Amino acid sequence: MEINNIFGDYFMERINRIKEVLVINGVSQKSLAEKLGKSTTAVASFCNNKSQPHLKELKRIAEILDVDIRELLVSTK
Repeated sequence: MEINNIFGDYFMERINRIKEVLVINGVSQKSLAEKLGKSTTAVASFCNNKSQPHLKELKRIAEILDVDIRELLVSTK
């Protein structure tokens, strides 16, 4: 059995906090998509951890949301 099969769901949930930070900042996925020049489908995929933004995109998301890039990656708890 591959390790991805055992831990895949756990780690996929923990990769980014984009959706949570959007809610905290009152920004819609549609608004973020427009500012990034991406489709709403792409941003929804980031928010649901089905795909991950490239580092440059992640940096731009942090700038748009006015947060430290680390806040998008790990919980600050």
